[in-house]
Order: sequence, then structure tokens, then C-alpha cells
Amino acid sequence: MRDTAGAVLVSAKVVLEPSQRQVATDNHGEFRFPNLAPGTYTLTASYVGFKQFITTVSVVSNQTQNVAAMLEVASDSDTVIVTAPRLRGDAEAINIERMSAEIVQVAPAGVITSLPNTNIADAIGRLPSVSLERDEGEGKYVQIRGTEPRLSNLTINGVNVPSVEVTVRNVKMDAIPSNGIDRIEVYKTLAADQDADGVGGTVNLVTPTAQDKPTYSLNGTAGYNPP
Repeated sequence: MRDTAGAVLVSAKVVLEPSQRQVATDNHGEFRFPNLAPGTYTLTASYVGFKQFITTVSVVSNQTQNVAAMLEVASDSDTVIVTAPRLRGDAEAINIERMSAEIVQVAPAGVITSLPNTNIADAIGRLPSVSLERDEGEGKYVQIRGTEPRLSNLTINGVNVPSVEVTVRNVKMDAIPSNGIDRIEVYKTLAADQDADGVGGTVNLVTPTAQDKPTYSLNGTAGYNPP
């Protein structure tokens, strides 16, 4: 599922009637309804900031029916909101939170880089029900809903990251820069596809994907001391 500019829409809501089944699109904008009975169905796709996409699908026994859905911007006044990097990221974060079967908080890259976060721990600490264990003023360990840092897991793109210290299970997050992450996902409940040792919760860092054209990023700091 994509928009008119060809960008993939992640976690778009797709409903199939009259079966009343619904799914969310994956990171590639794809969705699947397996084991459907033959017949005619109405497929509706929705995404925050876009018009609904509605089409009729005829399902034949032992055949796969493909649907290429393209969503348009809801109105001209929403064009800037949908295409601007930060607000597009906010819309994607809202859809991920809305369609997830778990309790999850998402911070997109635009929100992370718009605030003075010295490392990724400081960025995570700005999310609801998350506190930090600090070292010399900088965030170091993440505590989710008041649990100890050792009860929280850290994953990168869904892959578990172990601690580099032998006697400590906590992963130091002050070494991870905040400007190299596409979005932060903080899961506060467990799911079947996650490691069971994340009792307190799981922090998943999603890295950026390669772009079609070269991009440049410039960061800088400045200060002033009056005479």
C-alpha cells in the first residue's frame, strides 16, 4: 500500500467485509487475508491524513487475488502536513500505535532530532511512563513503568541486543547517538513474537532504510557568553 508519491504506508488499517477481519500493513506496505471462502468482498483501507480506499474483490477457490491500493491526501490543506518529514513521521507513529495489538509508544525521527537529546536514552525518556537512570546528568539506563532497568530489553530492528558487561544485564544506551534512528518503539506489554525476558518492557530501535537519492544531514551547536 502506497500514497500517490509512491511512499510505503506502514500500519495502514485494512478491513475486509462482510468477514469483519482487519489487518495492518507491514514495513513493506503489504497485507494478507489467508483462508478466505470464495465470494465477493469489500476491502477498505484507511490511514491518518488520507482518503479511504474502497474496492471490491472477487475471491476464487485456490487462487490468490492481489490488490494494489493507492491512497490520496484527504484534502489540499493536508498536503503539507502529510508530506513534511516530521508530521509524516507523527502520522506513521499514530497509525502504529493505533493498529498494534500491544501497548506501544512511538517516537519518529522528526520528534527525536527536534529536541536536544544527547543520546538515545534521553529521547526514550521523553515518552510516557518511561524514566531514566542517569550518570553525571546523562541518561544511561531505561526504566519502563517503574521497573528495574535489568527487566527491560533492547532490540534493534527486532533483534535482541545483549549487554557488553559480564555481570550486568542492563544495556548502556548513552553510547547510541539519537540522530541515527528512524523511530523508537517502546512496548509495555509482551507478545508472542518477542523474547519473554522483557518483563518490564522492550525498547525497539528502528534504523533508517536506504533512500533512492543521496541525502545529507548537518548538525551543529552554538553558545554565547555575554561579556
